[in-house]
Amino acid sequence: MNTSKGSNLNRVFLARLAGTSVFDPNGDQLGKVRDAVATLRTNNQPPRILGFIVEVPPRKRIFVPITRVTSIDNGHVIITGLLNMRRFEPRINEISVLSEMLDRSVTMVDSNEKVTVEDIAMELSKTGDWFIERVHVMRRGAGFRRRGASSTVTWAEISGIAINETNQGVSHLLSTLANLRAADLASVLHDLTLKRRAEVARALDDERLADVLEEMDESSRVELLAELEGERAADVLEEMDPDDAADLLREVGQERAQALLALMEPEDAEDVQRLMHYEDYSAGGMMTTEPIVLTADSTVAEALSRVRLSEVAPGLASQVFVCRQPIETPTGRLMGIVHIQRLLREPPATLLGGILDSDIAPLSAEATLNEVASYLASYNLLAVSVVDANERLLGAVTIDDVLDHLLPENWRHEESVRREGEDR
Repeated sequence: MNTSKGSNLNRVFLARLAGTSVFDPNGDQLGKVRDAVATLRTNNQPPRILGFIVEVPPRKRIFVPITRVTSIDNGHVIITGLLNMRRFEPRINEISVLSEMLDRSVTMVDSNEKVTVEDIAMELSKTGDWFIERVHVMRRGAGFRRRGASSTVTWAEISGIAINETNQGVSHLLSTLANLRAADLASVLHDLTLKRRAEVARALDDERLADVLEEMDESSRVELLAELEGERAADVLEEMDPDDAADLLREVGQERAQALLALMEPEDAEDVQRLMHYEDYSAGGMMTTEPIVLTADSTVAEALSRVRLSEVAPGLASQVFVCRQPIETPTGRLMGIVHIQRLLREPPATLLGGILDSDIAPLSAEATLNEVASYLASYNLLAVSVVDANERLLGAVTIDDVLDHLLPENWRHEESVRREGEDR
């Protein structure tokens, strides 16, 4: 759909536009549309569309003025001109259309009937400006019907969209975010208001929310955890990697941490408590207690089967730790490791005991961050084993956890602070 004044196709439903690729005039992909920015006007006049929020690599959301958009069609948006690559920050009287308007309960002016917003349509005016002229709404079903009839109405036919709801729905908003990776969804949540962020978090399943929390900065995830009820918060913590759960509980205060640990399953709570005894910037404080551990009489086929499991992080999947019984951490004595490349070269029936790499010494739990980083760099490893004084495997530190501790505390959103006085 061309956006020029002469176009007959001058209406765009924004929920359907979410995720659409954005290209420059040369056909190079720049990013994807994540939302639209509008400004509310007085006397219930249709809001003016100011531009799009576009996600560009890596996980950065920028503002693209609507005046830079030259065409919108199925599967692509084309823009012209240079982009301002500063991270998007909303201004006063601006609203993120999809994040804040979808699933909102509004009132039909003529009948006083409550309806729910399912989609928002912007339309091109004769002046070349874009306004929110139409709203797709769903009426409440009667009796055993779960859904009522839906229809598209004009902006003037509804009221109350600017009123904050206590518990706004999120189903249609989540549908626009369904295909995002956990790190990308964490970035989206960071840009929402705390109220809206909490509403989205409550609607996510435990595993998905756990993945998202692991990708958030400290202050944001502490804020979000505080919005969850005790039982729900404990369930989410159980789904997190033990080292990430331990990091989060260190941040919420001792009283709150102990209350949540008491609500967790004893086995999960034990792993987390064990990690909380170590210093945050030590090998023990950074390690996960769930590496891939097998015995020497296990086969290559068994090892590859464990590596293939989707829930195993890439860093941990890079090698198998071979120990004596028991194989739950803390294990029996660590015998050595087997790299994934070696597993791929050996026949499936080969025993791990015959292909061990025992030359690389493990680290102690007290090893510092710099020691762990130097160790990984020296031996070109993605993970390093951590043992106690009796050479029992306590866990493993992966390269991603090391980088997380080496980078500045706010590295995920360090570009979110804009210089005062700068224009968008």
